[in-house]
Amino acid sequence: MKTSDFDYYLPPELIAQTPVEPRDRSRLMVLDRHSGLIEHRRFFEIADYLHAGDVLVFNDSCVIPARIKGKKDTGGKVELLLLRRRDNAVWEALVKPGKRVGIGTRLELAGDTDSSVKVIAEVTGLGEGGIRVISFSDEKRLLAMGAIPLPPYIHTPLADAERYQTVYARALGSAAAPTAGLHFTPRLLEQIEAKGVRLLFVTLHIGLDTFRPVREEDPRNHPIHKEYGIINQGVADELSRAKKEGRRIICAGTTTVRLVEAAAQDDNLDRIPPFEGWVSLLALPGYRFRVASAMLTNFHLPRSTLLMLVSAFAGRDFVLSAYQEAIACGYRFYSFGDAMLIL
Repeated sequence: MKTSDFDYYLPPELIAQTPVEPRDRSRLMVLDRHSGLIEHRRFFEIADYLHAGDVLVFNDSCVIPARIKGKKDTGGKVELLLLRRRDNAVWEALVKPGKRVGIGTRLELAGDTDSSVKVIAEVTGLGEGGIRVISFSDEKRLLAMGAIPLPPYIHTPLADAERYQTVYARALGSAAAPTAGLHFTPRLLEQIEAKGVRLLFVTLHIGLDTFRPVREEDPRNHPIHKEYGIINQGVADELSRAKKEGRRIICAGTTTVRLVEAAAQDDNLDRIPPFEGWVSLLALPGYRFRVASAMLTNFHLPRSTLLMLVSAFAGRDFVLSAYQEAIACGYRFYSFGDAMLIL
């Protein structure tokens, strides 16, 4: 297995720069893993594929205002991207430009709207891939002065920052949105629940790996950045009950898949336990999925761990042929793009 096995060419004009309005009017490609059939629908029609007794699991993590501007004590301008909270007022972050930002470097950060409000930061450690460990003088002020970060392939300013949040986001902590959930509206969620579908919420704070391409030719050598996840007791019990009764567990997004699968790694378990801790699951073709029986996802970057996970779930050849069909049909790709439902 090689990373190049998960490569494909995407015409740049198919990278969605703005979200569809309203949210649920994006396109939906439906893949049936068993028959090999592909259907083309609109997202609001997803309810046609959901049945009473199904469990639909969402990631309720909320994107933090993680992009923060400031300057070094020498006067040079810097920009921080917060990635992961280590402790109270201590974060892992990317610093741009990162040259000569070593341990002991002090930074003065200020908000765009009120430059009189400042936070002092100090680099206290170095991590892999240019990451810095940074201690901040005031975490509450820090988050109040930041801006929502958009992925590097989006070049159009976002008129409403809430469009990069799901309508059910509530747990602050992600550096990027769980984008499969961006298509849902409150009304659509009500319609789905009215069909007898159980809606459950877990939390996985999305970290650095969303921004990091796989550079190793053997994807098994790719360093996976850990992400913090939580499944509470009530949700774990409901997932276990659905699994025991043979009801479908449909995961909204690859982040949700990673979390529920990480919680069920012990082959001897006949139930899904509650979970709180770090997740570093890399699912490649051959991986045996223990929880997810269907998946909702967006279209992912070539050579990415997310495309590899989807290929592990539905089969590499089937997924890549579906991607080619999506390209031929003019689907919109990546964070603000269209969706795929894999049954």
